[in-house]
Amino acid sequence: MPIARLTDDECRAALAELTGWTLRGDGLAIVRDFTFADFSRAFAFITRVALLAERADHHPEWSNVCNRVHVTLTTHDAGGLSRRDVAMARAIGKLL
Repeated sequence: MPIARLTDDECRAALAELTGWTLRGDGLAIVRDFTFADFSRAFAFITRVALLAERADHHPEWSNVCNRVHVTLTTHDAGGLSRRDVAMARAIGKLL
């Protein structure tokens, strides 16, 4: 079954409840930057998110520089944001 892309209204409603996440300029993803005390804590966060992503079979795009992690969530099969991205953002928020 295909994964449905969120409507504009659904995107706005999701962002209203997701602390710290913003809509990427093209409207096809949500992004958030995280800053930690040091590289080890940033890497530990990445590891915990990786475990969540494997269980959900939904993998974020990210980058890590020193103590900073940039996360992008989008669903390629949907051509943009889906409920899977919102669920992953919520799960990531619970790690903090």
